[in-house]
Amino acid sequence: MPSFDLEREAGGRVAGLDEAGVGPLAGPVLAAAVVFPAGVPAPLARLLDDSKRLSVAARLAAFAALREAARRGEAECAVAAASAAEIGRLNILRATQLAMARALARLAAPPRLALVDGNRAPPLPCPVRCVVGGDGLSLSIAAASILAKVTRDRAMARLDARWPAYGFAAHAGYPTARHRAALAAHGPCPHHRRGYAPVENARLKNQTSA
Repeated sequence: MPSFDLEREAGGRVAGLDEAGVGPLAGPVLAAAVVFPAGVPAPLARLLDDSKRLSVAARLAAFAALREAARRGEAECAVAAASAAEIGRLNILRATQLAMARALARLAAPPRLALVDGNRAPPLPCPVRCVVGGDGLSLSIAAASILAKVTRDRAMARLDARWPAYGFAAHAGYPTARHRAALAAHGPCPHHRRGYAPVENARLKNQTSA
């Protein structure tokens, strides 16, 4: 289970950063930044974990608790995105780092340190510490992982309403068999990521058959 040890060791104002949506073929990549100015209240801490290890119900409960903690001033939360077009233009790594920088910039004040899930440090206007598996080690990163995941899933559900043929609400843009079949049948929509082989193959096939 994640703890607040890394934040305490660093001292001062520490932000946890994580992303959601690196692997999909469609939709934005989301990043979240979370600061707990005075530590994590125990009831909230018990809800937080790597978003991938939580059930949908547990993830939504943690998300709601984080929003409430932010309302009470116990947490500072910020979420930002890089669009599918930006991913196609920049590549997924640089777009993810851009989303992280945007999320950090939306905090009320810059942190003394950013704890970032993974092993690649994004260019941020503060010191960065990369933490491999950080969403299972740091409560701040775990909170960020939950915010990013739930926000992105909701964004993909909204896209599903506009582009129902692809089933975005079911797979959130990941390359499932259903998604690949829809791509082959309909070609990509404007929210598919340029430069990804399944998307480009579907685009070429669609253009050839048109």
